[in-house]
Amino acid sequence: MKKTNFFCVDLGATSGRTILGSIVDGKLEQRELTRFPNNIIQTGGHFFWDIFALYNEVIRGLKVVAEEGIEIASIGIDTWGCDFVMTGKDGGILRQPYCYRDPHTEGAMEEYFKLVPKAQVYEKTGIQFMPFNSLFQLATLRRHHDSALEAADKILFIPDALTYMLTGEAVCEYTVLSTSQMLDPRTKRIDSELIEAIGLKEENFGRYVQPGEVIGRLSQEVQQQTGLGAVPVVAVAGHDTGSAVAAVPAENERFAYLSCGTWSLLGIETQDAIINEQSFQYNFTNEGGIEGTTRFLKNICGMWLLERARKGLPPTPSERGGDWYWPQDVNQINREAMEAEAFQSFINPDDPRFANPKSMVEAIRSYCQETGQHVPANYREVARCIFESLALRYRQVLGYLKELAPFAIEKLHVIGGGTYNQYLMQMTANSIGLPVVTGPVEGTAIGNMMLQAKAAGLVDDMFAMRRIIANSIELKTYLPQETEAWEKAYERFLMHNS
Repeated sequence: MKKTNFFCVDLGATSGRTILGSIVDGKLEQRELTRFPNNIIQTGGHFFWDIFALYNEVIRGLKVVAEEGIEIASIGIDTWGCDFVMTGKDGGILRQPYCYRDPHTEGAMEEYFKLVPKAQVYEKTGIQFMPFNSLFQLATLRRHHDSALEAADKILFIPDALTYMLTGEAVCEYTVLSTSQMLDPRTKRIDSELIEAIGLKEENFGRYVQPGEVIGRLSQEVQQQTGLGAVPVVAVAGHDTGSAVAAVPAENERFAYLSCGTWSLLGIETQDAIINEQSFQYNFTNEGGIEGTTRFLKNICGMWLLERARKGLPPTPSERGGDWYWPQDVNQINREAMEAEAFQSFINPDDPRFANPKSMVEAIRSYCQETGQHVPANYREVARCIFESLALRYRQVLGYLKELAPFAIEKLHVIGGGTYNQYLMQMTANSIGLPVVTGPVEGTAIGNMMLQAKAAGLVDDMFAMRRIIANSIELKTYLPQETEAWEKAYERFLMHNS
């Protein structure tokens, strides 16, 4: 029985994991080695990521591999997009990277559009406008005369920064670059006009690499720290959604996908970018996928709403056991949300007030009050409001996709941790009126692993990857129910969120 092992690093906006992924006789196995928080650091009026803590966690996971005597074929890292690290001419990291939720980019898009018009930016990149896109983050730093940017030699996106710390190789991986609003999806290179407007050049970024390409090998320093040899480090789809979509076990192209986690990313996979007036008006994005494909999608605020709501009103001793005491068990929250009355109130998950409020509960309650709806009176009603609003927002965005897709959409594949919430999955099927197929849950890690397998020559292309995935996991299908009630709910959703 031949077994090939891969070391996968999967970093999200709230936590990270190192995973041992294995292929045994054409089937997948996974084992979580370490799990750790990814904490946002607030200091000096800003929010930062701790890149050194994340690097240390990668090293800790590699030490586990060495201590257990596991032979790994390669290492791959995926993370969230847009954020970046800057290094100086001596190769040192200049400062902890800003977190995309930092408020310093408020108004950044409008300022940048004074340099390059909005329509021109979209025509060049086809990327959804969000104030934290790398282009606007960099423009903000330049406008504020940021000392780190002024001294920067290289700008490395988060997965590229970590591979740089492991190998010393400065690269710019295609899928994570594609989230930046600096990439031209036609040429698959950074657009010089967009970055020259803020005083940058193409050489300020690492050499281009594609998913499945070997970046380098562990440096002597890392080998000594971990006890491992010169293990190859592979460019997977560095953007976590790119790795997740690579793991969708689709049979053909006629599907939409939903990566359901802290963010919800809803889209289709196409051969070419879709950049036209309609996609511009709907604010859709064209991000890089594996094997030259394009992930045409829209970012939707996802389980971030629930994650923050659970922290919104910490219970005092007098409130314990009361209506605002959030259970620690998420599954209990999901179940008890179903005890609340259906369709009482809806929010637009993408309203700016939900980006990073001091209290998500109060933000939701005030939104409902302002729009003349029932104001949630306990955590059950808040949770149900979140779930129903997400399901209805998915329907809205899927409707846009149907207008723009070059093929008929027959089903929705859902991947990610949100698939554990069977109530949300059934609500989504009810709302969109199409079958919802869930799995794999750990899509990002599986996509990461399979791209390493491709680099190792174990699979030829994404179709072979997806066949192995489909044969290795259990899929669950949800069929639409209560469609008439959901049709009426959608009409009310549109009325309150126009």
